[in-house]
Amino acid sequence: MRIGDLAGRTGASVRALRYYEEQGLLAADRSPSGQRQYPESAVERVRLVRQLYAAGLSSRTIAELLPCVVDGRATPALLDRLAAERDRIDTQVAELLGTRARLDSVITGATGNLRTGRPCGPRGSAAS
Repeated sequence: MRIGDLAGRTGASVRALRYYEEQGLLAADRSPSGQRQYPESAVERVRLVRQLYAAGLSSRTIAELLPCVVDGRATPALLDRLAAERDRIDTQVAELLGTRARLDSVITGATGNLRTGRPCGPRGSAAS
């Protein structure tokens, strides 16, 4: 499939797909006219790469990780690195949950203030 088709099926931009190729995260064959041609398996690979980016992994980490995911090849050092990335993500999740709980508290307080007619914020009762 051509790069535009892959972009459409994965939600990645054409620019991102070119970047993935530059970083060794995605491979394409070239047609005689030089156009990129991707196999069907590229769709799942791009989705995986996007998920890993969304989790905060760098392109270098993703490049090191992909052989393990695709071929099952792993080293103890790679597994340690992946565990460290998982721990980092767990910390971020915990922080986000705490932020959500604080936001829920603010929403609850503001909803109560709307019902009672008491203002909230800097000019009203003490804002937290």
